[in-house]
Amino acid sequence: MSEFISIKNYRPRVDDGIFPEPINWEIREGEVWTIVGDNASGKTTMANILRGKFFADEGEIIYHFLEAIRTSEYQTLWPDKFIKTVNFKSAYSTSDFKQMYYQQRFHSTEVDECPFLSEMFKPSQIEELNGNPLFRSLNIQSLLNRRIIHLSSGEMRRMIIAKALIDKPRMLIFDNPFNGLDVKMVPQVDELLSSLPQTGVQIMFISPTADRIPSCTTHILQLTGCRITYCGPVSKFKPQPETLPTAPAIDWNRIPAIEPSLSETIVEMRDIEISYGSHIVQQHLNWTIRRGEKWALQGLNGTGKSTLLSYIFADNPQAYAKDIALFGRQRGTGESIWDIKKRIGFTSSEMHLYYREPVSCLKIVESGFFDSIGLYRTCIAEQEQTARYVMQIVGISHLEERTFMKISSAEQRLVLFARTLVKNPEVLILDEPFHGLDNRNLHRCLDIVADFCRQPDKTLVFVTHNAHELPKCIEKTLELKFNS
Repeated sequence: MSEFISIKNYRPRVDDGIFPEPINWEIREGEVWTIVGDNASGKTTMANILRGKFFADEGEIIYHFLEAIRTSEYQTLWPDKFIKTVNFKSAYSTSDFKQMYYQQRFHSTEVDECPFLSEMFKPSQIEELNGNPLFRSLNIQSLLNRRIIHLSSGEMRRMIIAKALIDKPRMLIFDNPFNGLDVKMVPQVDELLSSLPQTGVQIMFISPTADRIPSCTTHILQLTGCRITYCGPVSKFKPQPETLPTAPAIDWNRIPAIEPSLSETIVEMRDIEISYGSHIVQQHLNWTIRRGEKWALQGLNGTGKSTLLSYIFADNPQAYAKDIALFGRQRGTGESIWDIKKRIGFTSSEMHLYYREPVSCLKIVESGFFDSIGLYRTCIAEQEQTARYVMQIVGISHLEERTFMKISSAEQRLVLFARTLVKNPEVLILDEPFHGLDNRNLHRCLDIVADFCRQPDKTLVFVTHNAHELPKCIEKTLELKFNS
């Protein structure tokens, strides 16, 4: 196999000089590398190094594949034109996504300007989506008549993958490619990714753990503390045994809770329908959640899980037209949405996508006291102390003054998780909260959820497609299936 990219004694000019040693790495045509490492070990930075995003303090990167397409008329070719990354943040650059806001998808009068998925592709590309067997496993055809704002996180992930592939880059770097995909879609996407090297596309993956790498991986680059600790064939890679952290000792008295509601029934939904325009995904749905119950909400991508939760968290105005009671009070009888929100700690992949506040991580956590996307009120000293304590519990005290938009997606998830805990809520709703976390952070977060649930009368609703992310305290399950 011929050389594809060579990195020789390279030291990037990055903030804080996080790579303590020069980088040496050679990638050959047809090799499928996975970059493995704990959160904040430098994986995403390494991908950006490959894309030529940094100047060099020393050393060089040689893009052998570019030599074949250079011409005398066009000598300079920027690597990032040919090397693309597919990750959680890819949605930011999708159409006019930056102009949308979180609750907009639930307002029927405010989605008319949002594009349909079909508008994201040229007519010739739609023909390819319909005719090329490569794309059948993504099942994009069934989504083309949906507005992108109505896509679930898993459906959005499939759209981003299809968009990246159809643009035909020379190399694709997939950051946690299976995040947000349901159990039916994961093997189909894995098969799709395994077929890509035969099409001439060089592919690479990023994963926080060695047990979540795609089956087509041929080589591993392991990073530990922004140092390369293994670089070679996957067959010779032996992951080091991990020592998982002990559960943090949490003094919940330091995280004051509001006076709980008097109702024994937290949620009562009767004969509920979920639809997006004329597309109906659920009918005649009934769900009762009683005080202290621990629920898992499950179902394939697009079955309406996040929309169902939006009825509970008072984000969706359509709830007023439905037979729903929260905390013993029927919706639409004069209650304030803030009376509902103050009792609930909530985070989701969709909320994460719209959380683009250029403020410190401490301020993001503090915003949980007020249930706002941004922090528009000043916290009192006791609230700031509580926020700092919660960040200590979650293991992110070092991020207090860092800007939210300048940390990794996994670190952002930890910050948003801390945000759900600061008011020690009556109900904790976590919608795919731990995607992209390494085993140490996942273990810590699950221990915190379990400890939260050991308090009297705390209620939990948890959504994930990954069985290993489910808290052990789950005792009930609601599984949504497509409307037949």
